[in-house]
Amino acid sequence: MKCHGLAKATNLPFWGLYISHLASHEDLISRAFMGRTSRAYLFCAAENVAVGAKEDRLLITGLHTVADISCTVCRTVVGWKYLFAFEQSQKYKEGTYIIEKARIAKENKEFW
Repeated sequence: MKCHGLAKATNLPFWGLYISHLASHEDLISRAFMGRTSRAYLFCAAENVAVGAKEDRLLITGLHTVADISCTVCRTVVGWKYLFAFEQSQKYKEGTYIIEKARIAKENKEFW
């Protein structure tokens, strides 16, 4: 999965389209999640993302401590990282990443 967003490169005087690899198929846990604005994928690892400030957020499945993640190339928020789950049944999410489907381009459309 790759981020597709607009970013200004430091050595170029114009805005352009940049693509950054975010996650691998091997790290996919589930396709059955919901992000803020669209369907989302749950991954056990993510690449080329910056983790923002942590905050407690009430989600559909309960209260979690999360941090937004953004693409390091275009700086677009692409999802969040689960840092802590308050409910025992949600502990499996700790340390995992939500990446919103609407924020990414797929490398292999046959798989997704």
